[in-house]
Amino acid sequence: MRLMLTFFRAYPWQSALMLLALLSAGIAESVGLSALLPLLNVAIRNNAVTGDNSAATEPENDVERIVNETLANLGLDPTIGVLLSIIVVAVTLKSLLLLVAKKQVGYTAAQVATDLRLEMLRAVLRVKWEYFLHQPVGKLTNALATESQRSSDSFVNGATVITLLIQAVIYGSVAVAVSWKATLVSLGAGAVIIGISHFLVRMARKAGKRQTSLLIALLTRLTDTLQSVKPLKAMAREHLADTVLALKTSKLNRALQKQVFSTALLSSAQEEMFTIIIALGMYVALVKFDMPFATVLVLVALLGKMLSQMGKVQKQYQKMVLGESAFWSLKETIHEAEQAREVLGTGRQPTLEQSVRLDAVSFAYDDNPVLTDLTIEIPAGCLTTLIGPSGSGKTTVVDLVIGLLRPKTGTVSIDGIPLDELSLKAWRHMIGYVPQETLLLHDSVLHNITLDDPELSEQDAVQALQDAGAWEFVASMTRGIHSTVGERGTKLSGGQRQRIMIARALVHKPKLLILDEATSALDPENEAAIGRTMQDLRGRLTILAISHQTALVDSADRVYRLQDGGAILQKTAPPIAQE
Repeated sequence: MRLMLTFFRAYPWQSALMLLALLSAGIAESVGLSALLPLLNVAIRNNAVTGDNSAATEPENDVERIVNETLANLGLDPTIGVLLSIIVVAVTLKSLLLLVAKKQVGYTAAQVATDLRLEMLRAVLRVKWEYFLHQPVGKLTNALATESQRSSDSFVNGATVITLLIQAVIYGSVAVAVSWKATLVSLGAGAVIIGISHFLVRMARKAGKRQTSLLIALLTRLTDTLQSVKPLKAMAREHLADTVLALKTSKLNRALQKQVFSTALLSSAQEEMFTIIIALGMYVALVKFDMPFATVLVLVALLGKMLSQMGKVQKQYQKMVLGESAFWSLKETIHEAEQAREVLGTGRQPTLEQSVRLDAVSFAYDDNPVLTDLTIEIPAGCLTTLIGPSGSGKTTVVDLVIGLLRPKTGTVSIDGIPLDELSLKAWRHMIGYVPQETLLLHDSVLHNITLDDPELSEQDAVQALQDAGAWEFVASMTRGIHSTVGERGTKLSGGQRQRIMIARALVHKPKLLILDEATSALDPENEAAIGRTMQDLRGRLTILAISHQTALVDSADRVYRLQDGGAILQKTAPPIAQE
């Protein structure tokens, strides 16, 4: 029950309220059960002695004696009407208290899923960039979508285990008062049955762990496949993805089959064995020991209920362990993300009035060197373009400037101050970033630019569109800036999508604009138009561009060619005074 202890520590007062309601419901049920045996005896005696509605003879056991004494102290006679009223009131009270407990369980379960998702999101969004380089997106998607929900379901199943356990204890306690010997024998037999069938719980636990690992693998591959479904279909190779996904789905199906088999076998085996015990117990009590029929009837009801609840405890525990692995997997992912948390720093506020400089910078991905003693300078107010073959380190330079990566050796500085001594968060607020991929949302142009930032107005978005050279075509759309761009911007042309991305980068008025191969997928006309836009922006802000094409090279004030881990200055022009 380590899982439930973890939940109880995380939600102490909710758990305390739930347990209090369950215990109170158990006490109410015990009161109703205590009235059952006297009620039967009164009914039997009334059949034997007509006209007398009270217990005329001495009670046959402690339960009946306690009930009679309690009623006498309250000034009530142990009549059928009184005893039936006690049972009805006790059952009603128990139902109300169980309603409170189940309501609390439901609310807490929903909170568990929500809190785990938020904890996961916050941990992942605060990690270093290198963390994402080693994490498949599907794993994180699986953690948010399935593992959090399975964890919540495990909490519900664990709470149900506690509910059933309390009820079993209540039934057993009343049964002890009626006949401790019969109760002890039944407990022993129940323990033996549960011990015999515990291997089915272990089978379910293994199936649950297998499901967790297979779901991670399946959703990881599915996410990767959906991101590349267009080229797969274009080349008629979707069957290759189908083969892999079908294989992983089949393995998941086999794990689910083991889960279903172990659950069904546990239910069937328990019911059969408990029925044999009850039938054998009735025979021994009535035939061998000649116990009163009313007492045997009550014992059968109590012990049958007790054994039934014990069986249900094991079944619910089995369900709990099925999802338990999802919780620990999710917590492990959160822990890994927290261990990789990025330190943004609370250093000096950055400025960009002189330049961004990389001095003797070296960097390697794992054991693969990319940059070696690289030195470049990006003057403020100028357009600096990086060119070079694929793999030469252009994007790595950009990531170093942003602070997403840290150099192994050397220094990245802003206006002569090392980036490590500056507030990294404040520095990134000064950056507008345009990636190669046009990552537009299926929403309005306005939302795609402001991303619902409350500090940005519609006028800010209009100004950004004008600066990006996009206002003319946006204004001509059916609903203007409120027009929907379609899934991933499919209602727009490639050049239009890229201009929306530039407007998004400009809307918060950055000091540094970075274009990470933003024109690589454009035709020459659109590339030239964006080159002219960058010329217009030059001087108002600093621009760092990665490009293989001519427009941003011809427009640049400074061009560096990256090769063999270093940089060669190929073009330079006098710095432009910033506006």
